[in-house]
Amino acid sequence: MGRLTKQVPKPMLKIKGRPLLEYKIKALPKKITEVIFIIGYCGDEIMDHFGREFDGRKIRYIFQSVLNGTGGAMHLARGILDKKFLVMMGDDLYKKSDINKLMKNSLAILAREEKEQAFNYGVFKTDSKGVMLDIIEKPKNQKSGLVNTGLYVLNNKFFDYELVPIGNGEFGLPQTLVKMARDYRVKIEKTTNWFPINNQEELEKAEKVISKFI
Repeated sequence: MGRLTKQVPKPMLKIKGRPLLEYKIKALPKKITEVIFIIGYCGDEIMDHFGREFDGRKIRYIFQSVLNGTGGAMHLARGILDKKFLVMMGDDLYKKSDINKLMKNSLAILAREEKEQAFNYGVFKTDSKGVMLDIIEKPKNQKSGLVNTGLYVLNNKFFDYELVPIGNGEFGLPQTLVKMARDYRVKIEKTTNWFPINNQEELEKAEKVISKFI
C-alpha cells in the first residue's frame, strides 16, 4: 500500500469515505455482541475511531507487540475468548450471508473455489463431505482448489493444541487447526463472494464492489 499506510493501518483505509473495518463490523450477525481487535502498527488509529463501543457492540483491544503470526495473535486473546467465536482478517471483505452460513457450524472455515491461481494461497484438502483434512500453503503449479479466505468459526478447544510454527518466528492458525481437525469435524464452507485487499489497485476496485458486501 506504500504511502497510504505510512500513518494509517491498512484496515483503516477508507472505502467510500468509511474505514474498511466499519464495513466488517456491520456485516457481523446481531448475535455477536462483542468485538476484539488484535492491533499493532498505528493501533491507536483504530482505538480512537471505534472507542469502547461501536454499532451496539462492545469493543476490546489487545496489542500484539511481537508479530508471531495468526496463531500467536489468537493466543493473545485466550483469556477472553469463551466457547464459540468468529475470527476474521482485518483487510478482507466478507458477505454477511457467508458469515451467517459459517456461524451455523461448530467449527468451520470459509473457502473460495479458485480456478487460476491457487498457488498464491493456502489450499485445503477435504473429504467427500467437505470436512478439512489438511492445508497446503502456496502449492507450486496448482491452479485450482479450495483456498483459505481467513474467516473461521472456532471454539476454546483450539487452545488445547500446541501452535504449529510456519517459519520466521510465526505460528499458523490454519496449520494448528489441522491438528485439531484430527479430533473434531472442521467444515469447509464455500464463499459466494470474498474480496481481499492487498494493494492500492484492489482498494480502488473495492469502491465499485462494496455494495455487494453491505
